[in-house]
Amino acid sequence: MPVFPKISLRPEVEKYLKDGFMNKEVVNTLGKAAAERKFETLLKHLSHPPSFTTVRVNTHLTSVQHVKTLLLDEFQKQFNGLSVPVLQHPDLEDVLLIPVIGPRKNIKKQQCEAVVGAQCGNAVLRGAHVYVPGIVSASSFMKAGDVISVYSDIKGKCKKGAREFDGTKVFLGNGISARSRKEIFSGLCELKGIGIRMTEPIYLSPSFDNVLPGYLFLQNLPSAVVTHVLHPQPGERVLDLCAAPGGKATHIAALMHDQGEVIALDKIPNKVEKIKQNALLLGLNSIKAFCFDGTKALKHDMTEDTQEGPPFSPESFDRILLDAPCSGMGQRPNMACTWTLKEVMSYQPLQRKLFSVLFAAQLLKPGGMLVYSTCTITLAENEEQVAWALSTFPCLQLQPQEPRIGEEGMMGAGLSLEQLRQLQRFDPSAVPLQDPDQDALRDATAEDMIRLANKDCIGFFIAKFLKWKSTSEKDPQK
Repeated sequence: MPVFPKISLRPEVEKYLKDGFMNKEVVNTLGKAAAERKFETLLKHLSHPPSFTTVRVNTHLTSVQHVKTLLLDEFQKQFNGLSVPVLQHPDLEDVLLIPVIGPRKNIKKQQCEAVVGAQCGNAVLRGAHVYVPGIVSASSFMKAGDVISVYSDIKGKCKKGAREFDGTKVFLGNGISARSRKEIFSGLCELKGIGIRMTEPIYLSPSFDNVLPGYLFLQNLPSAVVTHVLHPQPGERVLDLCAAPGGKATHIAALMHDQGEVIALDKIPNKVEKIKQNALLLGLNSIKAFCFDGTKALKHDMTEDTQEGPPFSPESFDRILLDAPCSGMGQRPNMACTWTLKEVMSYQPLQRKLFSVLFAAQLLKPGGMLVYSTCTITLAENEEQVAWALSTFPCLQLQPQEPRIGEEGMMGAGLSLEQLRQLQRFDPSAVPLQDPDQDALRDATAEDMIRLANKDCIGFFIAKFLKWKSTSEKDPQK
């Protein structure tokens, strides 16, 4: 049985998602009852964390085996001698997998309570401690050093500074308070740092706070797959169109052995600074980050380039990654989403603008590769975008992907079976919700665990395109 209820959505948003997952093509193939069960299973999975924590090793500075050894030592300390395996992914040589133990059902709830916001709660379920800004309320008698139970206010109804909260809340585990209630809510100064150190989380997941910061990057498994699918080569010029916080840009640079040029764009200044910080931390010099609107990245006049930054001349990149802004409906854990239907549907037009011939296809050299990805599950932002791109831009051809870890695309957008097989959709509902404990880990083979990690991850989508001719050439078939 799931330990949490299914993700809470506005009724119109849930109907919108259901209509997509129960479209005519799907229902005709699976049957109405099976399609509905699959959709309900997906909603339950979204509120739970994936079964594995994924880290990408910065192979530019160190080896995977060295980091694996260091992590095994670190987890021995974190888990008080509990043996937790660290697995190298067989198809992603720079990726390590750490199983998450839980949900643990025998944790005794304490009288003293603290309530945290939904985003903070999601982070706690994936191994984070509670930072002071995330604390919404606390019992009136809470002091530093107290053992307290931590709950997530999944619907955002708890008032800041409340002494108790009887609304909808989900138990996250126990921890030790690093601050008193008076300190947290005095208002005298803005406190930062850890407010509650989790000692008995309901999901036992490793904490990566200040753990090997230059050697690894915490990343969801499909996010690491994307860059391998892009397959950048040393010496190439690669564009990461919506790059913050820099996980994929730094991965591109590492796979290129820091030889070539990685242009990373984002239109929010502090996010661009984060890209630069991550590049510096990981020792990567080939990344050039710019604060720029990706929809304006194409240079329209034909004057000679006099600057290295945007806008760029047509057909000036060997590969482009468009990890597009999206509704993020595939993120896990996510126990509640308050977005309106208008907000969810607002991303498709933006994605098409970024993907348009003026801003993506024209920037790519003939023979170049364009990879499109999202961390959402909607048909409109995924398969429908692929169908639209293929019909709008004759210069693009869908390509098979390597490595192939996700499932094929979902029916309903008018794509052929062959085209669906060339896509990768990561669907968390593909396996039953897990309930791993230490005994189960001891009995499981490495192959079984890797197979589970490939399936029980966040919702994600990847499409890969080849630009087979220049944008200026006419299609000979027309």
